[in-house]
Amino acid sequence: MNENLFASFIAPTILGLPAAVLIILFPPLLIPTSKYLINNRLITTQQWLIKLTSKQMMTMHNTKGRTWSLMLVSLIIFIATTNLLGLLPHSFTPTTQLSMNLAMAIPLWAGAVIMGLRSKIKNALAHFLPQGTPTPLIPMLVIIETISLLIQPMALAVRLTANITAGHLLMHLIGSATLAMSTINLPSTLIIFTILILLTILEIAVALIQAYVFTLLVSLYLHDNT
Repeated sequence: MNENLFASFIAPTILGLPAAVLIILFPPLLIPTSKYLINNRLITTQQWLIKLTSKQMMTMHNTKGRTWSLMLVSLIIFIATTNLLGLLPHSFTPTTQLSMNLAMAIPLWAGAVIMGLRSKIKNALAHFLPQGTPTPLIPMLVIIETISLLIQPMALAVRLTANITAGHLLMHLIGSATLAMSTINLPSTLIIFTILILLTILEIAVALIQAYVFTLLVSLYLHDNT
């Protein structure tokens, strides 16, 4: 009961060496592949989900934007599997680290913005100054739009970090309460344990939704710049 509440968010080490890289590389190993002409039910379901997700994200893009489809699908699979693996006991969730989420958000955002500046520079610069803006407000609006553009990758990373971290903390607190109440009051323990099961189901949904939201926002940034 004296365990540090944030101990589960500390990056693990093996023999003094950081194990975060191995943990990040582990989720892709769980995605099965088939060498046969006829796939089994698991791979068929997996391919159907991938096609459904990519179709939903890519319908609004033009031909140039659809070249990012493989990377966006890989991104949503990686974040979803990482979030789900973090719900296992005694595991580590890399997406609770703001540094890692920034490392994913900043290059993707920068790539989309640079692509927009290269292919549609007039439209990209037009976002900084809406049409019909009064002359006295032009400097202020340019500053506000510039700040809103630069804060986009930070918002992506913080949203994912906050949602995953909050869920893990809540599960840790309720789990500790369940363990403490088990020797005091059995009916209360059953009620708290039921709440813990419902929260776990909710966290599974949050893990998948946050992966989808992160990838969808990157897709929207790409759509605005292609």
